[in-house]
Order: sequence, then C-alpha cells, then structure tokens
Amino acid sequence: MADGGAMRRVARGGAGGPAAFWAAGSQILWRYRENAGRRFHIARPVTVVRDDAELLAVWMAPGTECVKPVLADGTPVHLEPLESRYTKPRTVQLDRWFGTGVLKLARPGEPWSVWLFWDPGWCFKNWYVNLEQPLSRWDGGVDSEDYFLDISVHPDRSWHWRDEDEFAQAQRDGLMDEETAERVRSAGRAAVEVIEAWGPPFSQGWQNWRPDPSWAVPSLPKDWDRTPAHVSS
Repeated sequence: MADGGAMRRVARGGAGGPAAFWAAGSQILWRYRENAGRRFHIARPVTVVRDDAELLAVWMAPGTECVKPVLADGTPVHLEPLESRYTKPRTVQLDRWFGTGVLKLARPGEPWSVWLFWDPGWCFKNWYVNLEQPLSRWDGGVDSEDYFLDISVHPDRSWHWRDEDEFAQAQRDGLMDEETAERVRSAGRAAVEVIEAWGPPFSQGWQNWRPDPSWAVPSLPKDWDRTPAHVSS
C-alpha cells in the first residue's frame, strides 16, 4: 500500500498457525462481499489504530477513495425503490468518503462492528452497530458480509433499530435465508444487551479519540478486489 502506510506486522502464534497483528499506522482494506454472491462490492482503505487479541480499531479518513455498489445504470442504491433495490443488476464505482471520518471497532469473532461518527468540529454524533458476518482476516485487510439490520446508539445511551425494512426486503428477495436471518436477529439482541449494560466499546471513551495528524489518507489499491491468499478468523 501507500508509503508511510506499508503494513508493519507483529507476530503472534496459536493453534491455527502463525499469524500477525497490524501495527498502529498500517494501512489495510475493510471489504464487504455482495449478499448471496462472491464478489466484493464495498472496499474501504483504512488506517489501523489498534490491533490485538481483544480489538481491531481502524480509522477511515475523510476523502478516502472507496468502492461502492450502484445500479447498473449508475443510480445510487438508496434512490431505488425498496421493492426493486435488490433485484436490479448492479455494478460498482469509485467514490470518496464524504463528510467526517469514521472510527470502526471490531472484536474478534463478534457478528457486528461498532462505528463512531462525528459532526464537523469533532462534535460526537453517535455510535452505529453494523450487524455483519464476523470479520475474516487476510494479509491485506479484513472481509465480511453486511446483514442489513443495524442499530443507532446516541450519546444519551438511547438506541433504535435501523433498516428493518431493508432487512425484511432482503429476505423476500432471497438474499438471506431464515436461518441466517435468525442468527442476525440473535446477534442484534446480544448487541442490545451490551448497549443497555453500557459495556465495551461504548464505555471505553472512544468518542474522545483523535487520529494521528501525521497519518496520510490511504490509497485504494488497483487490485482491491483480489482474492486473499491467506485467510484467518
């Protein structure tokens, strides 16, 4: 990846064989596969904030070049009526992350990640629980599959479900079977228990974190959709 963000890795071992953590400041990819498919349709270069046995934390800087899905005619996905949003042909296009950056936190093996958003001037806005397949690690980053259903968590500790309509439509359109949908619901209930108990990461003060000003914005590699040679969970 880009200079200054070349991956620096710290070795660790285990029953699954040699593996490594990324050092703070490393640049990796955070990707999502298309639902009920094999291709990657979301790819975001990020900078590692922390990576250890307890947590992977990464920063997506404002203006980062990303890959996002669009309809085949270029229409943004969110502008397509829900009834046909997941059935019309799609492609991907390059874009840049607009607005402020996003801090993403993921615990190994957990079926969700927690994202932090700020308004301009570092005014903390909210946490966002993204229900997803547990991250799979590979040499160049992490991969997952998004499961539509999400949770917004506000600074006053209130919360609400998001995208329940998309979650239901995805099931109607065959992008998710009932067994998977039940696992997602169960993961959501587990996440709510953490929120209501105000457990990690909500209780850990991440809203006060700030990026290292020396970090460069990562570049999107040309082979952003490459198949990983080495994968671990």
